[in-house]
Amino acid sequence: MQETSLSFVGRIRDNLEGLPGKERRLADFVLDFPGDLASYTASELAALADVSNATVSRFIRRLGYESFDEARRHVRDEKEAGSPLFMSVANPVSEATSLDNHLRQSQANLTAIFGAISNAQIAEIAEGIVSARRVLVLGHRSSYAFAVYFRWQIVQVVENTLAIPGAGETIGEYLAGIDPGDFLVVFGVRRRVRQLADVITFAARAGATILYITDRKSPAHPDATWTIQCETAGPGPLDNHVGVMALCDVLTSQVMHLKGLAGRKRLAAIEVAHDAIDEMALRRR
Repeated sequence: MQETSLSFVGRIRDNLEGLPGKERRLADFVLDFPGDLASYTASELAALADVSNATVSRFIRRLGYESFDEARRHVRDEKEAGSPLFMSVANPVSEATSLDNHLRQSQANLTAIFGAISNAQIAEIAEGIVSARRVLVLGHRSSYAFAVYFRWQIVQVVENTLAIPGAGETIGEYLAGIDPGDFLVVFGVRRRVRQLADVITFAARAGATILYITDRKSPAHPDATWTIQCETAGPGPLDNHVGVMALCDVLTSQVMHLKGLAGRKRLAAIEVAHDAIDEMALRRR
């Protein structure tokens, strides 16, 4: 394959305006459901798009691939990386069936995460969070939502907890001050940014304790203290994250349990502050 950082779809769009008629027809067909390419042979694709095998070959070479199989492998790799575009299929299920499929997949993902963790492991991680000098929680893209949610839950009893980086900040500004007393929680479910692995390595070398939460199709990070891999398979083009949220709930509940009286005192102080400024008022003025 020619050296390029473009995705499969990016290659097509980069060449789209200059394609001759039949190759343009083929390109438009492929762009509708690019993930399907991984399931077709060259002859099947030609028949579906109503072009010749020679047109498919010319099109594939124009995109920079040596062969159709090479292009198909690229598409498979991008599907594994979790792009929703490549998870789309040409024959979606009906709405009723989709509801059943979502329920079954959610149940399967919950079963998978509870089978992947133990009470001892959860207790050990929670103890590390409670005893840390500060807790830093990091996540990009979809993982950002999990990081903010996790921080929001435990900051109620673990005061020095930060979701990083903040608006206008860089991760480096936090890594510069990281030390062995810090606990770093990293959410890295697909699709991850490239720098995430380097952040974990840097924090580990600084002596931080690290929990890395990722998906089942991603490898454990060798520098993380713990790696927990959640099943995120979905019945449609998007990943199903119920297992990630369940893990957040288990961990935050254990953290609150371990904080005991100190945690309850902080919760009480928060409620006093709410009342003082009428922030969570349930009464009418």
